[in-house]
Amino acid sequence: MQIEKIKTLGELKASGYQSKPIKDELRDNLISKIKKGETTFEGIHGYENTVIPELERAILSKHNINLLGLRGQAKTRLARLMVSLLDEWIPVVEGSEINDDPLQPLSRYAIELIKEKADDTPIIWIHREERFFEKLATPDVTVADLIGDVDPIKAANLKLSYADDRVIHYGMIPRANRSIFVINELPDLQARIQVALFNILQEGDIQIRGFKVRLPLDMQFVFTANPEDYTNRGSIVTPLKDRIGSQILTHYPETVEIAKKITLQEAKIQESQKSAIYVPALAYDILEQIGFEARNSEYIDHKSGISARLSITAFENLMSTAERRMLRNNETETSVRLSDFMGVIPSVTGKVELVYEGEQEGASFVAQQLLGSAIKTLFPNYFPKIDKLERPNTPSAYDDVVNWFFEGSGFELLDDVSDKNYKKQLGDITPLQMLISKHHPDVKKEDVYFLMEFLLWGLVEFKKLSKHRFTEGYQFKDPYGSYISGL
Repeated sequence: MQIEKIKTLGELKASGYQSKPIKDELRDNLISKIKKGETTFEGIHGYENTVIPELERAILSKHNINLLGLRGQAKTRLARLMVSLLDEWIPVVEGSEINDDPLQPLSRYAIELIKEKADDTPIIWIHREERFFEKLATPDVTVADLIGDVDPIKAANLKLSYADDRVIHYGMIPRANRSIFVINELPDLQARIQVALFNILQEGDIQIRGFKVRLPLDMQFVFTANPEDYTNRGSIVTPLKDRIGSQILTHYPETVEIAKKITLQEAKIQESQKSAIYVPALAYDILEQIGFEARNSEYIDHKSGISARLSITAFENLMSTAERRMLRNNETETSVRLSDFMGVIPSVTGKVELVYEGEQEGASFVAQQLLGSAIKTLFPNYFPKIDKLERPNTPSAYDDVVNWFFEGSGFELLDDVSDKNYKKQLGDITPLQMLISKHHPDVKKEDVYFLMEFLLWGLVEFKKLSKHRFTEGYQFKDPYGSYISGL
């Protein structure tokens, strides 16, 4: 018989079903996955040798867990993925507010119902997806919200005195019995509310308005916290930290390759965009490098963290920038350009906390600086290195390009120029084509023009050319040519 077809306590006993605490469920199912060589936390990249082994050890130890890390480090995602380690179905006494186990009831309701109906007690089955509860800790959260309170309406309707425990209205935690319960941003929870969690975590009893209710709840607690919260907004009280078995430190992706995997997995790109817009490989690298530059920028408060959402939303904006240009030109397909990266600035400005110097410069300026720094960092991987100090009259690989701009009046690249004109304009700069042919003879034809534009932007970052932003696009010039010609 399939367990979901079992409808009464008698049928459950006859089936030989054995109750199991939630932490044993997690442990046993994790052991099974490890033995089979299965991935325990699907879709998590970069934690294979750091966070995930520690999390698996915590589950094997049957610990409550605190995930400590900066924003955008997949803390909540990890907690949600623990649901996959639960048994698919568990039985519950029908009508129970706290998911009473029919074989080990806790509430007075379930105990009295089983006493009255014995083996005919109705049961229902709940799926593991229904056994995940989450609460964002905010200063206004109360003990009544989390644990419960006396319900005067219930007392009046049932004609019970306040001395009767049946007048209790259970809060979120008792209602999440036999489930995973996540409290996000734990330090934001007021200290007196944190104190209310002590007994639930350790002794298994709760107190509501003077009632001491023996209620050994069966729960897996997962807390998340930002290290900065320990000093700024609040802290985790020491006795509560002492009751949390394992504290696991999360981190940001350590390489651009890992960051790219996360972005491609999480970004919500429309199918119409995927089919019509080509993204050069270098564009992905620049996009991720912006985040790495932000984590080292003197203008940004590193303690607040740079969320992985920065790259994700920036990629979405990058694709939309290219799509908008394509639509304005009545084209059916296009390729991402480096000038399209101006469209990602709104994704950056809202996700970084600036220090005083950054505030003085302005968020938009900082975002453009990050893009420039990303290009400067990646440039030597593609073209000959440009030394900060060069000897006068020493030949350079870029002399022909610089001379082309010196002898001309400049070069304008409009944001919404059509693909045909974009390629023609870049193609007219003959020294650019020669450099690409020399250093990247095997480059894919789809990537050639992005690489040419990247070369221009790189020369700007190394002060070989100047770049000026105007309303409709960019103008590139020799940095000294206009001054000399004026003389």
